[in-house]
Amino acid sequence: MKILAIETSCDDTGIAVLKIKNSKFEVLSNIVSSQVKLHKKYGGVYPLLARREHERNLAPILKKALLDAKLLKPKNKTQKAKLDLIAVTVGPGLEPCLWTGINFAVDLAKKMDLPLVPVNHIEAHILANFIDKNPKSFPAICLVVSGGHTQLILMKRMGEYKILGETRDDAAGECLDKVARILGLDYPGGPEIAKEAAKSNQKKKYRIKLPRPMIYQKNYDFSFSGLKTAVLYDFKSRSPKIRKSKNYRQEMCFETQQAVTDVLIRKTLKAAKDFKAKTIILGGGVTANQELRERLKERIKKDLPKIAYYRPEQKYCTDNALMTAVAAYYRQKEKTKNWKKIMANANLAIGESL
Repeated sequence: MKILAIETSCDDTGIAVLKIKNSKFEVLSNIVSSQVKLHKKYGGVYPLLARREHERNLAPILKKALLDAKLLKPKNKTQKAKLDLIAVTVGPGLEPCLWTGINFAVDLAKKMDLPLVPVNHIEAHILANFIDKNPKSFPAICLVVSGGHTQLILMKRMGEYKILGETRDDAAGECLDKVARILGLDYPGGPEIAKEAAKSNQKKKYRIKLPRPMIYQKNYDFSFSGLKTAVLYDFKSRSPKIRKSKNYRQEMCFETQQAVTDVLIRKTLKAAKDFKAKTIILGGGVTANQELRERLKERIKKDLPKIAYYRPEQKYCTDNALMTAVAAYYRQKEKTKNWKKIMANANLAIGESL
């Protein structure tokens, strides 16, 4: 089986081709065109601008993905690629962007007379862990952390999910973007904060101490708006000289990263204990953060040594179409040639009917 997948939920245009033989995955191509440089000057993603770039990028990326997968020959203009399924992200995400990918996928499916599989973007982030390994022990606790989502999800078995908790305001990635903006760092904020935090000498010259919102509450919810506000208040309380100091910036980034990571880890371990999980799974762009990945690994080894720990390769943490293809493989029963059924849902929840 060969699956062509299309991902346009936010500001990354992705197309991938995945081959499945004897239940094993072989990545034939995985092309991602990032719009970070375009949106950087605005400090965030502008949906209509992102949609325009998706419209511009999809056709050339499709051609490159098929050429890389050796499903097309460079000079053969009449050759048709041999595919079995087309998968497309239908939500959650930015609606103008989602519709761009869906319309492109539907048009392609009609021309090739292929069934379409609608894919939930959050589920795809979770299943990115299974590109090079097979899912084993359930139940699992899934921590999904990105610019738009921070969720703890109980995965009872493949395809069966229950949201245990989520952010009540800013997602972790959104908080990091806003903190970066306060400190004068580039967008996206997460990687920039991680870079600056790594340079910190941790001597705490400025005695920065940020709150860990909701860390001791008995629920599984998150709140990061107050953390961003605490950074802003501290920043405004400093003299112009200190604000511009690289030591202050590095110390603030270190403390911000520690605060976010502390909350994420404590809540995840609590959920794993409460639901007697056999596996902990990471997913989403923010889980590319090395501090989070390594500290969670250490805590699991110390507190829950019998639990398996899955984290996707860093290149598969951020949005890409390969994870969409993997999700489609596990959702083959939902394939359809009734292409009108494929609709965008910007607020699609995991487990909700597609």
